[in-house]
Amino acid sequence: MFQDVADLYCRIKQTREIEIDAEFTCHAGEVLAVVGPSGGGKSTLLRMIAGLIKPESGEIRYGERQWFSSQNGRYLSPQQRHLGFVPQHFGLFPNMTALENVVAALNHIPKSERVPRAKDWLERVNLHGLPERLPANLSGGQRQRVALARALARAPSVLLLDEPFSAVDRETRERLYLELARLKTQLSIPVIMVTHDLNEALLLADKMILISQGNLLQLGTPRDVLNRPRNEAVAKQMGLRNIFDAEVVEQSPERQITWLKFGDHLIASGYRADLALGTQVRWVVPNHGVRFNSITQGRLCRSFNKLVITIESMLVMGETVRIMACIKGVKHHLNAEVPLHFAEKLSLTAGVQTEVALKSELIHVLEPI
Repeated sequence: MFQDVADLYCRIKQTREIEIDAEFTCHAGEVLAVVGPSGGGKSTLLRMIAGLIKPESGEIRYGERQWFSSQNGRYLSPQQRHLGFVPQHFGLFPNMTALENVVAALNHIPKSERVPRAKDWLERVNLHGLPERLPANLSGGQRQRVALARALARAPSVLLLDEPFSAVDRETRERLYLELARLKTQLSIPVIMVTHDLNEALLLADKMILISQGNLLQLGTPRDVLNRPRNEAVAKQMGLRNIFDAEVVEQSPERQITWLKFGDHLIASGYRADLALGTQVRWVVPNHGVRFNSITQGRLCRSFNKLVITIESMLVMGETVRIMACIKGVKHHLNAEVPLHFAEKLSLTAGVQTEVALKSELIHVLEPI
């Protein structure tokens, strides 16, 4: 289906205008999410890979083929890179039908093959019976599918997606997630997706890079970055709200536990041999590391890390409840998010005192910034 299969390597450093400092590889058949806040350099990075912006220095290489090198002055145009690019608002020609928009991207193949290939890809993205419609007569989700079909019909070396779901409503977005997840199994090329939505990265990406102010903060699988953020800046950008102070008071290498003094409590965390006794640290636990079991029935999950909490506030957000609670013997607050039906089952309300347990394997000591 696709022309050749290779990995994409990028090393870009730029100090003027929007600062960029990043180095990473996206393997063939892999979806790499570039995640970060607005204005953090994500789209600029993508446009540099596409050949729409020339970086100040570095190298971009697809397999053994250099697309850009500041060392030898090489700089291939977007056409020479032969990639698929879906911009934020799809970039469709308003005066062309869905079919014509896809055909317009196929100048590199014989004319007789263009319409059949365009129709085939419109079918693959589930746009049955709509090839003659203009973009103005298509929904946001349908326009997004046309843009995706146009990019993939080129049999590109690399697929670049710039906030691909930002212009559609939530229900359409959910359907498109399933569509891209299905297509992902058929693609044998590097796919780079820019997003500010962590849920999209967790759902669709094999790997992610977290970028802020143009700097690459961390690279790894989405779950690894969420569970083991490098430092407090990464933790906050990942939306983690349970970030606490503690002191290292004991090391148990045989049990692979580092013990932390947290107010009146001892907290068991994953073993860190590099931490000396008495070291003041910041540590984090993700939301799924805070366990509310059937407390009223005495079935709190087995853990060293049981805390008595008093619920201060509960905010219902659709089918979930956001809880803020004070912790007995500690100045910090605990934040948790649980399904609404679960909160109702446990009779959780403001003013209630109860217990939670923190999963030891998900307690992570942060590096100092």
